[in-house]
Amino acid sequence: MVHSPTSSPRARAAAAAFSRTLPVLTGFLVLGIAYGVLMQQNGYGPLWSTLMSALAFCGSMEFAAVPLLVSAFDPLAAFLLSLMVNARHLFYGISMLPRYRGIGGKLRAFLVFGLCDETFSILSASEVPEGVDRKDFYLFVTLFDYLYWVAATLLGGLAGGLIPFSTEGLDFALTALFVVLFLGQLEQAGARRPGALGALCSAAVLVLFGGEDMVLPSMALILLMLWLGREKL
Repeated sequence: MVHSPTSSPRARAAAAAFSRTLPVLTGFLVLGIAYGVLMQQNGYGPLWSTLMSALAFCGSMEFAAVPLLVSAFDPLAAFLLSLMVNARHLFYGISMLPRYRGIGGKLRAFLVFGLCDETFSILSASEVPEGVDRKDFYLFVTLFDYLYWVAATLLGGLAGGLIPFSTEGLDFALTALFVVLFLGQLEQAGARRPGALGALCSAAVLVLFGGEDMVLPSMALILLMLWLGREKL
């Protein structure tokens, strides 16, 4: 992307971040609207679904929490489900510590809060563009992804009360989004071997544990293999 030499540093960072987050915008529009509609169909209006997205900001867990909201409250079950669904954040959150080194105060707190799967994929696979401040680039990538999700949830909540329709199959957009991000990462020569290793580890765990219980074992195996082969990779 060509930036105007007269544009401010923050404007250049925002433009660079926006171009990198366009695939996330596409996926979040579909998923966020589907979530807002789903909440509306279960008796929770746009205010509640938007607050859920703004304060919790954990898309997969938000979908999983809908049945919990309409059933008898079980705090232990809710805690365990949230822990299992979001445990992957422990793995890639730790890997982001070197990138966030030197960023302090409120900005670092927001970057930690707003680190979702898609933001991690972009920040870990992208180099900060030349002439763009690292902190500003991280800020705008995180902020844009956050706003995409909250705004899409609001749209879905509003639309759900006006146009009832089935959301079956819309969650496949999340899978498609990850495929696009993964293919984009493979375009970088240095990311091909780790990417192939991650795919092989995931396939092996899928065969051994099945699709229902593969997330944590596959991430643990990937982390172990990357650590063992860190010098070659």
